[in-house]
Formats: sequence, structure tokens, C-alpha cells
Amino acid sequence: MNDGLRSPRVEEISWGRMVVAGVGTGKDFKLWPGGGRAWDWRETGTEHSPGIQPADVEELLEHGATTVVLSRGMEERLEVQPATLKYLAERGVTVEVAETTEAVELYNELAEHTPVAALIHSTC
Repeated sequence: MNDGLRSPRVEEISWGRMVVAGVGTGKDFKLWPGGGRAWDWRETGTEHSPGIQPADVEELLEHGATTVVLSRGMEERLEVQPATLKYLAERGVTVEVAETTEAVELYNELAEHTPVAALIHSTC
């Protein structure tokens, strides 16, 4: 789980592009205490609707996150399935859902003192 590792900071965010400290540059990311990776929606069959599903957040919890930030995209077109919110609540995880730039700001703030993870979508 989380061995006191800090979640990587999102250094830049713009339409279709993110720079994450120690992780790299890309479009969408899964971030957690101690690291992260590109978020490939095809792994779980995620689409804008019905949106983020429980399978998308499982990996975040495996890395010790106690808070999860879910970004809905710059135009908030990415939905979050109710089953995902239930899955996180049943595990005692605090969840924040926000537009992408707000989600990144919140995530970076939480990363200073909380084992936080995030799913960040940088386009619509």
C-alpha cells in the first residue's frame, strides 16, 4: 500500500496535454501515492457515457489512496457511474468529482498532505 509516498504533482494542464512530475507527458493519467501512468480507456472499455466505472479506480486503491479525485473533462462530458461512487464509498474512500482544471488544482493541493489518487481526463 502507501508507504508514505507523495502523489506526483501535475505541473501543466491544457487541452489534450498534461505534464506530471516524475511520470511524464500525455493526455489522460491515473495518478496515485508514489506514481502513476497513462490512463488508457480501452483497458476497461470506458466511454464518456456511462463514464468512469469501478474497474477504472481499482488500481488507485491498490496504491493506498484514501481520497480519489475524478475529473470530468474540460467540458465535463465524462460521466461517473453511480456504481463507481458506491464502490469507493463502501471502501471508506473520500471522492471529489470536478471539471478537469478544478480537479487538478484540488488534487495538487491534497497531494501535499493526503494519500490522494486521481483520474485526469484532459479533453472534453
